Amino acid sequence: MQVGVAMDDVTITLGTKGMTLFVADNGGKHRGSLRIGKATVEWRDGKTRYGNGKKIALDKLIDVLEDL
Repeated sequence: MQVGVAMDDVTITLGTKGMTLFVADNGGKHRGSLRIGKATVEWRDGKTRYGNGKKIALDKLIDVLEDL
């Protein structure tokens, strides 16, 4: 997988729209987008539009990750 973010020594406070990570496979083919907001995380498979992806509350995602 390829995920592109390089922000050493930078602190960002998310606004109402959050931030989006664009994810590609190792061949460079776009797989989807992961939007992280203040309260929700949304996975948009392929070229799905903003708001039409699979959403989970951020606190629930954290609970799932901590249980791994």
